[in-house]
Amino acid sequence: MNAEDLSLLNLKQKPDFVETPAVRSLTARAFSYLCAGYPIHFSGPAGTGKTTLAMHVAAQLGRPVALIHGDDEYGSSDLVGGQLGYRSTRVVDNFIHSVMKTEESVAKTWVDHRLTNACKYGFTVIYDEFNRSRPEANNVLLAILEEHLLEMPSGRVNEGYICVHPNFRAIFTSNPEEYAGVHKTQDALLDRMITITVGQYDRETEVEITAAKSGLDHGDAERIVDIVREFRGLGMPQLPPTVRASIMIAKVASMQGAVVRSSDPIFRETCRDVLRIDAIKIIREGAPAAATWLDEIIDRFCPSGKTVPSSRLVAPRGSTANRLVAKGNGLFQPDGNHRREDALPIN
Repeated sequence: MNAEDLSLLNLKQKPDFVETPAVRSLTARAFSYLCAGYPIHFSGPAGTGKTTLAMHVAAQLGRPVALIHGDDEYGSSDLVGGQLGYRSTRVVDNFIHSVMKTEESVAKTWVDHRLTNACKYGFTVIYDEFNRSRPEANNVLLAILEEHLLEMPSGRVNEGYICVHPNFRAIFTSNPEEYAGVHKTQDALLDRMITITVGQYDRETEVEITAAKSGLDHGDAERIVDIVREFRGLGMPQLPPTVRASIMIAKVASMQGAVVRSSDPIFRETCRDVLRIDAIKIIREGAPAAATWLDEIIDRFCPSGKTVPSSRLVAPRGSTANRLVAKGNGLFQPDGNHRREDALPIN
């Protein structure tokens, strides 16, 4: 193996990886598909832990991992390899003292890239956000996943193709096609893999993940998750906050020594920043409303007085739960056609 293999990963299962029944179901299905010889594809919005799941499942396989990140600038050679340099050889013959003979030759050098090495030696490939690469760059995967052959470019000497090692496995992740910088994946490639959709997790899973990643106690993690989930349920016209937002808030609160209460200015400002309140163009009675709604949510779930267990908090009946409708000026306002009793309950 050449120097390119120095970038391989030897993944171990992380002790802080959270396995609730929902997560265990996802990983068990993925692992069984890989053991059967099929590539798997974790698809879903950003922040739902697709890459973490991919690395966890790859660690279970116990093989070296080649990590590839999708890139719009990629071509097939960035996956397979190419002639990326020259080798110069010079021979000086001075056997006869009065005669000097010099021979010099220059040849192109072929360098195998990560996909080729993985196919040759039976490594696991994690192709993260593969649909950020152009579809034509990923065409080389079609024969690998179906015929188990890697067709090599003509520049590689003495090998027109490589038989894929029987231990080779592939794990893909992707974001939705409507995201910026994401390309539509060819149907022929999707047909060769098993897609597992990763969405928003249940409350139990989000609480366990937030507590494990931040070090906060379980009660504070519950309150933060409830704030994010409630804010997500308002239907804001932006990317919905995921468990990643809960982890960010919790980590900052832990590191800054903030108290997870509405009276703590650090905690309140952290929630505003992480949830991107200032970027939300929503009006309520002629004034920006997102910040007010978030403040009401924080006050409800994190009262500054006596602690209220999250399990006792009831679904909102106030204005923060009203559904949002688009107005002609491009902004959003609460829908007056819905009564307070129609408010969405906490998930």
